Amino acid sequence: MKSIWKKRSQEEIKSIIFDALGKNINYDEQNILGVPASYLDDKVFNQDVSFVKDAPFISTLIQNPNHIGCHTLGKSEPFFQGTQAIEKELIEICAVDILKGKPGQQDGYVASGGTEANLQAIWVYRNYFRKDCKAKREEICIICSEDSHYSMDKAANVFDIDIYKVQVDAEEKICSEESIGNVITKAKKDGKIYFIVVCNMMTTMFGSVDNVTYFINQLKRNSVSFKLHIDGAYGGFYYPFTNKESKMDFDNPDVSSVTLDAHKMAQAPYGTGIFLIRKNLIQYANTKEASYVEGEDFTLIGSRSGANAIAVWMILAKNGPYGWHEKVFILQKRTEWMCNELSLLGISYYRHPNSNIISVASRDISDHTAKEFGLVPDNHIDPSWYKIVIMDHVTIEKLSMLMESLKLSETIN
Repeated sequence: MKSIWKKRSQEEIKSIIFDALGKNINYDEQNILGVPASYLDDKVFNQDVSFVKDAPFISTLIQNPNHIGCHTLGKSEPFFQGTQAIEKELIEICAVDILKGKPGQQDGYVASGGTEANLQAIWVYRNYFRKDCKAKREEICIICSEDSHYSMDKAANVFDIDIYKVQVDAEEKICSEESIGNVITKAKKDGKIYFIVVCNMMTTMFGSVDNVTYFINQLKRNSVSFKLHIDGAYGGFYYPFTNKESKMDFDNPDVSSVTLDAHKMAQAPYGTGIFLIRKNLIQYANTKEASYVEGEDFTLIGSRSGANAIAVWMILAKNGPYGWHEKVFILQKRTEWMCNELSLLGISYYRHPNSNIISVASRDISDHTAKEFGLVPDNHIDPSWYKIVIMDHVTIEKLSMLMESLKLSETIN
């Protein structure tokens, strides 16, 4: 299958984006009187500054395209068609080249973050069960692991549906198939018939990965109706490159949707999540009342910045697929180096082998050291773990400084 994702030079990137901006609305030269939008205030953000003409992302920010709606469905607001086309290509890159989907068989959009993308999935499936299965609200539930992101609890609250959490093994950080089956049995006894299931592609705190096959086996064994969403808000731009045998993608027919967060491992501006879903499902979130929007609106957020979509496309185009593999490979090697150093000191930690997150047991690290190196606790009141996230800026030199501090603490103790 031909790859959509290609490495591009800086000049190619500039040319493509400025050409796209040229296809968007021009408030200065066109008589457009009915759109409640404009460029950023030119008294503050001057488009004539020389560096802006060589800065495609800054230019996009200033021109301020609104990417309201979902552009993979057909009609969208024609005023911003140039940059919308780039977002559409970005969605295809993520769905096909990263998550093994078939070309043209996924919808999606650039959301405000992983939380919104997770809520979007649960919103779609709640509406699907209510419309197609005539489900009552109290017959629908969310199932996820107890280490899932708090956006699952937020979704349960917003959409007023019950949530069931599967216990995670304290050492292995994984839900056993038995524990999943027990939770499904409990939910069925409570009158639940329709299941919105969320599996983690690297949890926020531990980088742990749910065994999606365990969940699918138990759901089918219990003969329940389900839709399966993958929360790859952290791992979506990392895990698919470290585990080629992953079942958490569109190659798995039981996976219906995936969340990715570009403002984490992809280093895009904050407010840049990505929601991807198989064709013929996002329609269940259509807000027909948005009749003044051409193509209507299928998203939770409504109006959104086209600049964020441009930023992610630029990052992926600049690196290219091989550059991205190299980036992840380097981070894996740094993570392995750090794990070896911790093992030599006898410090307890958890790390999934395909992850770049290391969670260190709080008993083996002082509060002072954790604070000095900006390590994040699982609980700010009574932490059990502190996590180290190996990003581009987290070099071995910086990790060595942490190791020296840990060695000093051990000597003092």
